[in-house]
Amino acid sequence: MSLLDAYPLQHYLLVSAALFALGIFTLVARKNAVAMLMGVELILNSANLNFVAFSRYTVGNFSGHLFAIFVILLAAAEAAVALGIVIGIFQNYGDVDADALDGLKG
Repeated sequence: MSLLDAYPLQHYLLVSAALFALGIFTLVARKNAVAMLMGVELILNSANLNFVAFSRYTVGNFSGHLFAIFVILLAAAEAAVALGIVIGIFQNYGDVDADALDGLKG
């Protein structure tokens, strides 16, 4: 008996919903660009948990695992590009506060 079999699907969905809510709250409440990136990562991880949980509870279906791997690869690329942008903004403006970046407008 594996660890996934010990808990019903609803428990995984509740944890995923909590992660998603925390990610949305982090995006809305924080002004720091790095904290906002962490909120996006929480949202992506909640989607990964859903993919894997539904894939596990569907007999013979591993497509959720593949989607989760693609989301992890996307998150790694997003983190690398976004952190490069944040470092560039910090070098130019001296702050990573999202509200202070209205100087980027045309």
